[in-house]
Amino acid sequence: MNQSIFQQIPEQTPLFGFLQKPSLVDFPGKISAVFFTSGCNFTCGYCHNAPLLGIKKQGLKKDDFVKAVRKFRETDWISGVTITGGEPTLCPDIPIIISWLKSLGLAVKLDTNGSNPAMLKELLPLVDYIAMDIKCSLPAYPNFVRYNKINNISTSIELIKSHALDYEFRTTIIETIHTNEEMHKIGALINGANRYTLQPFLPREDLPGKEYRTMKRTSPDLLARYRYLMAPYARKVVWKGNL
Repeated sequence: MNQSIFQQIPEQTPLFGFLQKPSLVDFPGKISAVFFTSGCNFTCGYCHNAPLLGIKKQGLKKDDFVKAVRKFRETDWISGVTITGGEPTLCPDIPIIISWLKSLGLAVKLDTNGSNPAMLKELLPLVDYIAMDIKCSLPAYPNFVRYNKINNISTSIELIKSHALDYEFRTTIIETIHTNEEMHKIGALINGANRYTLQPFLPREDLPGKEYRTMKRTSPDLLARYRYLMAPYARKVVWKGNL
């Protein structure tokens, strides 16, 4: 353990909590622990994490975080850690957390919405895998997720394509939003990407947007069709549930 980095971890970490069991699906090729930050600067009506993690909350104590990592390493044989949210790049202390995990020999995957390219640029040399959500085409961001700084999104995409060790872009498909035209605009935005993942929308009673709670889930047929539609824009296109 790198003691100098360990000493920099704040007594109240930016990590709100974690999955009790390791994940086989969150970090490609790794058994990973999954830790969550809280607080997000997007307002996505279909977000499954928003009821719990959309608003900034008090994080884990340092001792509890360290104990959790130790348990995952010793009893669950993890080889990586996934940090998701919320939006992790909004947390000033996240570079210290990642640096400490790396000092233990763990690979780190970061999930991000791409809204903070300055922090992303700082994290890129540290992380092994980045997954960035592409919510929609750039002009649609202000209405769809209530985020106006769309230049940050395009900057983050270019940073990831140019400097990430490994990465994917991914979109949750809402049938009323993600038309063929919209998908082609997304394709132009990520053109040349290593990997693009299509994710199905799943309705749930506690989603922030009431209109999404009774909306039908994304059909497998549409995901399969969009897999071929997006093929020219990325080296590999997959859809979740049919990997």
